[in-house]
Amino acid sequence: MADSPPWTPDDFDYALPPAHIAQTAAEPRDSSRLMVVHRRDGRLEHRIFRDLPDYLRPGDALVLNQTRVIPARLHGVKIPSGGAVEALLVEKITPVRWLALVGGKRIREGTRLTLRAPGGELAVEARVVEVRDGSDRVLEFEREIEPLLDMLGETPLPPYIHTPLADPERYQTVYARAPGSVAAPTAGLHFTPELLLKIRDMGVALVYCTLHVGPGTFLPVRAEQIAEHRLHAERAQLTAESALALNRTRLRGGRIVAVGTTSVRTLETAALRALDNPADAPCGDDVDACPWGAVAAFSGATDLFIMPGFRFRTADMMVTNFHLPRSTLLMLVSAFAGRELMLRAYAEAREAGYRFYSLGDACLLMD
Repeated sequence: MADSPPWTPDDFDYALPPAHIAQTAAEPRDSSRLMVVHRRDGRLEHRIFRDLPDYLRPGDALVLNQTRVIPARLHGVKIPSGGAVEALLVEKITPVRWLALVGGKRIREGTRLTLRAPGGELAVEARVVEVRDGSDRVLEFEREIEPLLDMLGETPLPPYIHTPLADPERYQTVYARAPGSVAAPTAGLHFTPELLLKIRDMGVALVYCTLHVGPGTFLPVRAEQIAEHRLHAERAQLTAESALALNRTRLRGGRIVAVGTTSVRTLETAALRALDNPADAPCGDDVDACPWGAVAAFSGATDLFIMPGFRFRTADMMVTNFHLPRSTLLMLVSAFAGRELMLRAYAEAREAGYRFYSLGDACLLMD
């Protein structure tokens, strides 16, 4: 690939009129548009998402991030002043302690908060027990908060979406199982159960991973050179069962198709673990023919930042959305398909009326 560092955020900038930012999702899910970007020759095709099976073949593996968005946005007041506060839960530390982004004036250690349900029927008190960088605070609740979130909290939406969700489930993938994200893995929002069954029945393995998306996904890159940027760590997991399925796919000549940048980052983290600890990369019954594994099972934090120049070890194809300018997500897809090709694809998408960002249309990046 011709792309090589050093790059600055300006190299990943583009103009997008606000009218191109999707405020509502396509219905049905698989009726969204699909731009197919061919890395090898630069061709761009315009299809519908339900056409995705045309580009898959038996023996491939489709990797899906099964994280589920939690109602992590809480509203309340300070005690006793009554000043308004908002808390976005980021990570559970213990059943009663959470790392949160807290908005409001003078939120110091020891500050007490009352957080209320939208209708006001339920209220829970919390206390700031630790002040971290910026608006990061550790909150200690008077009781376990997670079982109450469905009544107490709201689904957090990206700041560029201004239309309220008519149905919060529309901001979940149909295969979401593991609660923990503050944002959806949006490439997966295009799948319907029927489309997944069609893909499975044609002989493509459905393989699941988990990466709980944190608020850092919305943060722009502010460093002068992107190599100086640091991602917030996010919790991720690839089970031994999934690692085995992917290693067998690779051994038998199948392609790994990652759905979303979160799946890519999980897979590439697992690939780096396999390099460091090859014995942890399972091959199952094929071990004699497979003295290596493409990925190793793991569970833990990842802060892997993928930018042009990165060597991909897992994904052969990627399903993704159209991302914000100057974002780490645009840098990742540029690393995968080339910066100039992706900026050209984005320009053609604007001209063709594609819908951008979380609730917008999709891309398939392939050779």
